[in-house]
Amino acid sequence: MSLLSLIITILGGVIAVILIVTYMNYRSDIRAARKRVMSGSQIIETRCGPIEYAVMGEGLPVLVVHGAGGGYDQGLWIARDSVGEGFRIIAPSRFGYLRTPLPQDASPATQADAHACLLDALNISKIAVVGVSAGAPSSMQFALRHPERISSLVLIVPETYAPKNPVESPNPSPLPFILSGILKSDFPLWVAMKVYPSSVLYTIGVPPSFQARLTHAQKDELMRILLPFGPRIDGMVNEGKIASALDRYPLENITAPALVISSADDPWKTFDAAKYTSENIPGAKFIGFETGGHLLIGHEEEVRSEVARFIKEHLIAGERT
Repeated sequence: MSLLSLIITILGGVIAVILIVTYMNYRSDIRAARKRVMSGSQIIETRCGPIEYAVMGEGLPVLVVHGAGGGYDQGLWIARDSVGEGFRIIAPSRFGYLRTPLPQDASPATQADAHACLLDALNISKIAVVGVSAGAPSSMQFALRHPERISSLVLIVPETYAPKNPVESPNPSPLPFILSGILKSDFPLWVAMKVYPSSVLYTIGVPPSFQARLTHAQKDELMRILLPFGPRIDGMVNEGKIASALDRYPLENITAPALVISSADDPWKTFDAAKYTSENIPGAKFIGFETGGHLLIGHEEEVRSEVARFIKEHLIAGERT
């Protein structure tokens, strides 16, 4: 065997070992992620069909509606970060996410009715609603279609209509998410999380200036919630359809007390839309931060305090009337 052949053989062996180890690590991570999402929720049959949901905590009921790429697990994560303790958190998986099927009509209005169906099945007559990011459209539709069942509406970095500077995805386009969607595989996204985490973090709304302040453990925690991505693909595809057809809702008809929160440096550009929404919902309160990104990093305690106070104030007031 020539020296060149020997070198090629050795390099081939090294590459094969690297690929095998990489794939084993990938399979291990995905198995753990699938086990996590399969064990933390339950499915309930409603008049709108089966809905996956999870419950956390005790106290006043709060419906937490997750954003794009989410599921009930993202809803619970949002609740811990932005709502806090002292509440009974109801966190459903929206249409096409995890174990909630995607119906033929998966519009925000139909999703809002599904929220009501879930509450019926759980014997909850009235509830506070927290809609985050792409969870905002169905949350606002719930307020419009079921006003007697909502005590307050909280919209955090909401995907809502704005006459100028509409909400849009960060540039450049999130290629790993696109590839995972096309291939219906977790692998492209998993590789990006390992090799180019800054791109993944920016896509989920963490500005580069904040990424530098995060530890590796914090970065991993933020990205881990995306996996497994495969069971979320149908929801993500539907998300694109909703975003492309997003129109102005009759905000003036929302009667629930409303709190809207966003950040000026959100890569998803929700700030102007959030401000416009708050200005057109009667009596709504707006909280705007200069920094924090889509996840409102650095403002967690303030957001948690404001949201908890707002929910308690109006839910208790509603019970007295």
